[in-house]
Amino acid sequence: MLRQMKSAMRRLVRPPLHRAEIRLPYSVLGTEYGGWPLLKDLTPQKAVIFSVGVGEDVSFDLAAIERYDAVVHGFDPTPRSAAWVARQNLPAAFHFHAVGIAAADGEAEFFAPTRDDYVSFSAKPTDGSNLARMVRAPVRRLASLIADLDGTTPDVLKMDVEGFEYGVLEDMLVGQHRPGQLLVEFHHRMYGIEDALTIQHVNQLRVAGYKIFYVSSGGHEYGLVHQALLDKIS
Repeated sequence: MLRQMKSAMRRLVRPPLHRAEIRLPYSVLGTEYGGWPLLKDLTPQKAVIFSVGVGEDVSFDLAAIERYDAVVHGFDPTPRSAAWVARQNLPAAFHFHAVGIAAADGEAEFFAPTRDDYVSFSAKPTDGSNLARMVRAPVRRLASLIADLDGTTPDVLKMDVEGFEYGVLEDMLVGQHRPGQLLVEFHHRMYGIEDALTIQHVNQLRVAGYKIFYVSSGGHEYGLVHQALLDKIS
């Protein structure tokens, strides 16, 4: 109850930048911390899901495997996440790749969180970051990750990548791949990222045929569906 009250207060003080613009039934799968929405009528059985930014929570991935018999490719290049995954007893349908996603192939800098109980490394340092704990890790473009696997665009792309999402989306939109469902945490108001950057990228996604079907109560997690997928039920 206290968490819900705090969330409501935050929405009043700093309302979400966007709201859902299309009403479609969905289920939020996973824990309160790690949950994401999937469209009930538009998520196929044996869906291929790219889950980028594993951290230490695969509750969404496991729920999608259970409900949709999904094949999940999880991506996270940070040593802490890789070590955590190695300790888990995960189903065969979950495939882990110790690589991140970015706008170009190569290596990127990942800055450690300021608190030891936080797991997410970010694209930019925050106040109090210990720069000595920065790591360099391999990253690949979305198109390269797809080519590395079977070359098929995933049904769902989920990204919680702490600031890398903006470059990834720009790169995706100049390419040919359009996942039917796009689940993204935008990091405006964090890491020095302005609201305008998220507004700009959401506008670009709309031009490319995406519509918002979900915005979390915190205003950062978005669910978008591509018009090509909507056409299947029209």
